[in-house]
Amino acid sequence: MSQYQGDEMDMEGEHGMVEVDDDTYFRGRVMAYSDSDEEEYDDLNGRITDTSAADARRGKDIQGIPWERLSISRDKYRQTRLEQYKNYENIPHSGECSEKERKHTRTGGLYYEFWRNTRSVKSTILHFQLRNLVWSTSKHDVYLMSHFSIIHWSSLNCKRTEVLNVSGHVAPHEKHPGSLLEGFTQTQVSTLAVRDKLLIAGGFQGELICKYLDRPGVSFCSRTTYDDNAITNAVEIYDCPSGAIHFMASNNDCGVRDFDMEKFQLSKHFSFPWPVNHTSLSPDGKLLVIVGDNPDGLLVDSQTGKTVMPLHGHLDFSFASSWHPNGHTFATGNQDKTCRIWDARNLSKSVSVLKGNLGAIRSIRFTSDGQFMAMAEPADFVHVYDAKNGYEKEQEIDFFGEISGVSFSPDTESLFIGVWDRTYGSLLQYNRRRSYSYLDSVL
Repeated sequence: MSQYQGDEMDMEGEHGMVEVDDDTYFRGRVMAYSDSDEEEYDDLNGRITDTSAADARRGKDIQGIPWERLSISRDKYRQTRLEQYKNYENIPHSGECSEKERKHTRTGGLYYEFWRNTRSVKSTILHFQLRNLVWSTSKHDVYLMSHFSIIHWSSLNCKRTEVLNVSGHVAPHEKHPGSLLEGFTQTQVSTLAVRDKLLIAGGFQGELICKYLDRPGVSFCSRTTYDDNAITNAVEIYDCPSGAIHFMASNNDCGVRDFDMEKFQLSKHFSFPWPVNHTSLSPDGKLLVIVGDNPDGLLVDSQTGKTVMPLHGHLDFSFASSWHPNGHTFATGNQDKTCRIWDARNLSKSVSVLKGNLGAIRSIRFTSDGQFMAMAEPADFVHVYDAKNGYEKEQEIDFFGEISGVSFSPDTESLFIGVWDRTYGSLLQYNRRRSYSYLDSVL
């Protein structure tokens, strides 16, 4: 991934909202209807306003954007965004060149319904290429980054709780071999992973902070490398066949490291020819998908790190990957604006090429039942595909703002989307649409 970090203002300039007229701001603001108004607050009651499903049914914009007060319509602004948003590419024209291979899908799917937009939960991004900062552990519980804080949001009781603050000094409360007892100060969290009761935060200097949510303090701190090129790009938590909990860290120093959380020790370390941006382990634990600063990805043996097969097809650097629960299908996301679907039984070419609207595919998630796949662009669009029926149809979730991450709840009932914007930053929640047609026969 790019060494450029940039602060939030710099990132807004590179990827922020396009300037349309006096009513639209470029520097990270989706819309503003007055220079003097504090957009985060309702004009009448002075508090942050959320949008519920009932509000949306009555015609309120899901993000609370007051289109009726603006000199531009939503449709016009959407068209402007599509025309002017600049996709970041490491290889010039990769997005244009990938167009000829795209699979044309039918839109209009309705798999997840809008439930709530919570503006009191501000999801943030630190590096413009890394968007794995939202994780759901149940249909009511989600964890996300908000500046220097890792936040837990309960949609059940609408309560926001700070889980970990890394703005100051963080040190482990437990003693384990290899743990840095001195800890870290002012960690810049680049990536996050939460599963069950374990939370792992990765930092810009190779930091790894491990916390069990049911224990006080931090359990383990480690630095993957002291290399200048040390950014932790992604973390994946998984269960070994033995039942032990492990996690894998993908780093900019070209390494993938596997940590045993039962022993709190590094168990494996693989090196590759280029910086690794994301790694995904197959459901049976035998294969790893490795993607990074190279158009070609790799399918490797998880025990040895040896390449099983290269993955040819993408035209730029990749930042996302995910396995389908069936164990032989997986997906990769790339800055060429595509998500490629692969079958591990025949890797001569990808099975499908799905294309975004604005930019790179920076996050991919499958539901635990394998029915749906979500792919997130850098901003404005999350696409939910019917994976069970060959990715022929999709639901396009359309909003405005940079995307910090997407996450299905483990039971598939909820989909959470982190939206980063200075004015309209929020957490979107969609709930799975169920067809209870059997009730019609009773009524």
